[in-house]
Amino acid sequence: MLNSKEMQQQSADGYRLTESAPYQSSLFFETPAEIYARVLKDLKPRTQPPGIHVEFRRYANANSSIRLQDGRLTVRIADILEGAPAPIVEALAYILLGKLYRRPIPRIYEHRYRLYLNRREIRQKMQLMRQIRGRKFVSGPEGANHNLEELFERLNQQYFDGLLGRPLLGWSRQVSRSLLGHFDPSHNAIIISRIFDRPAAPPLALEYVMFHEMLHLRYPVDHNGVRRRVHTREFRQAERAFPRLAEAKELLKKL
Repeated sequence: MLNSKEMQQQSADGYRLTESAPYQSSLFFETPAEIYARVLKDLKPRTQPPGIHVEFRRYANANSSIRLQDGRLTVRIADILEGAPAPIVEALAYILLGKLYRRPIPRIYEHRYRLYLNRREIRQKMQLMRQIRGRKFVSGPEGANHNLEELFERLNQQYFDGLLGRPLLGWSRQVSRSLLGHFDPSHNAIIISRIFDRPAAPPLALEYVMFHEMLHLRYPVDHNGVRRRVHTREFRQAERAFPRLAEAKELLKKL
């Protein structure tokens, strides 16, 4: 664990350890399993460490998992992190082990890990992985009561001068009340909850949800440092162009 004299210095590529870090020389020669063993000893110094197995898996995202079973600690890490700098592997070790053993995670490790994932080249790799490995169900625009393609084109002309390229459009598999709609940039698709494809569903609510997701198509997520802003200032300003915004939001609350 870094103390106040071992703070990191920020560089253009992220964070690096200062020369004052007492374990810096060994950090870069440790295997992932050795890193996890050392971090575990730091978090639980009186606990006999179990057998540790670390493997990299072909995931469609950057998710990683950890499990303790029958005295063996198994860590599965997305292969996009294979070859990541040792301080990033260490930061993930603190995050996963901290959650497993319910220990507070020093903010410096969460910050370092998020900063790495937010780097442009890493985000590009993750998006490519989702495109290649991820599966995306898109039902098509035609529903029982509404056609999303017709709705998209009407809103496109009304609010975007017809300049938005039409993505894949589809209805969700299930009738979801929590996820009303989402835009998936990896597969260039807008998916709308089937809750709006019912005769009793208010058309205004459906229009607003589609308009909201079209704004995500127009204003991509802003990445800056560790921050990931889904709804930027420009996004919020453009959203206010929807003439019955307050009424539409009230309708969504009643769902």
